[in-house]
Amino acid sequence: MLKKYCNLVLAILLTASLGALAQTDSTSQKNDSLNTVALREYNEKLAQVEQQRQADSLKREELEARLNSLKTTDNLKKEELQKQLQALNDKEIQRIAQKKARIDSLRQTVKSYPVTGFFNDTLFVIYSKFGSFSAKDRAEAISNRIAKLKDNYGFQSILLKVEEAETTDDIVFDESIIMSVSENDAIWNNKPREELAEEYRTIIGQAVGNYLTETSFATLAKEFGLALLVLLGAGLIIMYLVKLFRWTATEIRAQEGKRFNGVNIRNYSLFNASHQVNFFLNINTVVKWVLIILLIYIALPVLFGIFPWTEGLAGTLFGYILDPLKDIFKSLWNYLPNLFTILVIVTVFIYILKGLRFLKDEVQNGDIHLTGFYPDWANPTFQIVRVLLLAFMLILIFPYLPNSDSDIFKGVTVFLGFLFTFGSAGSLSNIIAGLVLTYMRLFKIGDRVKIGDETGDVIEKSLLVTRIRTTKNEIVSVPNSTVMSSPTVNYSSETLNQGLILHTTITIGYDVLWKDIHQALLTAADRTELLLKEPKPFVLQTSLDDFYVAYQINAYTREANRQAGIYSNLHQNIQDCCNEAGIEILSPHYRAARDGSMTTIPASYQTNVEELKG
Repeated sequence: MLKKYCNLVLAILLTASLGALAQTDSTSQKNDSLNTVALREYNEKLAQVEQQRQADSLKREELEARLNSLKTTDNLKKEELQKQLQALNDKEIQRIAQKKARIDSLRQTVKSYPVTGFFNDTLFVIYSKFGSFSAKDRAEAISNRIAKLKDNYGFQSILLKVEEAETTDDIVFDESIIMSVSENDAIWNNKPREELAEEYRTIIGQAVGNYLTETSFATLAKEFGLALLVLLGAGLIIMYLVKLFRWTATEIRAQEGKRFNGVNIRNYSLFNASHQVNFFLNINTVVKWVLIILLIYIALPVLFGIFPWTEGLAGTLFGYILDPLKDIFKSLWNYLPNLFTILVIVTVFIYILKGLRFLKDEVQNGDIHLTGFYPDWANPTFQIVRVLLLAFMLILIFPYLPNSDSDIFKGVTVFLGFLFTFGSAGSLSNIIAGLVLTYMRLFKIGDRVKIGDETGDVIEKSLLVTRIRTTKNEIVSVPNSTVMSSPTVNYSSETLNQGLILHTTITIGYDVLWKDIHQALLTAADRTELLLKEPKPFVLQTSLDDFYVAYQINAYTREANRQAGIYSNLHQNIQDCCNEAGIEILSPHYRAARDGSMTTIPASYQTNVEELKG
């Protein structure tokens, strides 16, 4: 079992190390770029300066030779030659200053090349070319020469020496030049040439000495032993972790029906016992693998840190986690001032909204009366002001949001605005219509209305739709834009003041006395419940048709929401009253041949007509 876990750890370690090496290689390839134009200009300028320096150097030697050949009595000639030498020295100082200024301007663009040690570590970097060697060629050549030093038996860093040449300081080992430090190298490193050469000699000597120490048999044996201990320790810990979580999984299953009885919210079962057990088993598995991966991730840098060849990978692996965490914490720390500003803005607007909500409740409940402002306007007005305040708050907060000035953030914002504008065109028309309906006060909740062909009681008014319940208990949703474009009848708006007039029409033939019909209809209205006695009901004869007369009974009521029952009772009473008065409710149609047969004029009227004729 232990061997199995050790093999598992070793495989994971090898995979991670290969990934880290690949990452390192890809990073070096990405960084291997430079400003070729600036470097070309620098090299051309450097060649010109070097040619001028050589010419000045030859002239200086000539002047010095001439000065030394003069006799002591020839003072005028000596003075002239000394002035020329001083001019050359001043020119040399000026040349070095110009070169330094030129190099300083190129520090951000010119690529440096590392001189690598035995463990792929960087000893120092090369910026400038030397003779026919470019900076890259120099770095590679110096690295190769340093690598050959390890083959010298009995190497000691004291054997490395610095020898001064005409224009360079050479680092020499056993008559072999390891590298030459030029004036340009000194300027690039902002150090005197002799000091820089001595520093490089020390670095090279330490690198060779460390390599010889690290690659000795005793050191390698100790490192392999430590690596084996790390692998064994990681394997043992993983094995016992697996056993531990296997035991916890068994214990979780054993608690089904005991501690795990499900999760119930009132009468709803959110989790039964089986689901609850599976939930904790999944958590157990996730925690197990998180701990195993964390252990392996910690073991990898420890293992890589043992061997000098892979010591750099330890920092790389830790950097994969630590660098993002550092960036996150640094970003959060830098964002704290903006975060506090946002919190202050939000707090101020929260208390403003609380004050407005209190004012809305007082107006809505009738505790505060505003002239020309109805209580049912309080809530929609508050909602409109609330939306405007929230929009203004977002405008104030927007500049303080992370990356709010980035092009991506702006693009996403514009895209969302585009979607909202074109995707909610119909909704916006309904919202505007809902606001207009609110302030027009066409109806309120509970009113009996007729919108288009639908009649019922208003049960909901929102910004998008108006919902009514019909007399058959059907819920009809009417878009507010449709309400605005359709004729709307409100049966309840005047019920408390004058009352709603309910009316129904019957048609009776001309042979029935109209006074009798009026009396029967008024009696029927008087018997009907929920119809008002005052104002009194009244009858209208709405038309005189070919065969019958249309009689319309009108009566007042304050119960607009109970029209169906009132009409039903009224029709029943009309039938009863007409039957009691001997009036037959029908609409006769005649085919009359005037041969002296009886007319449809009531008998009382016929008697009066005959008396008039006599």
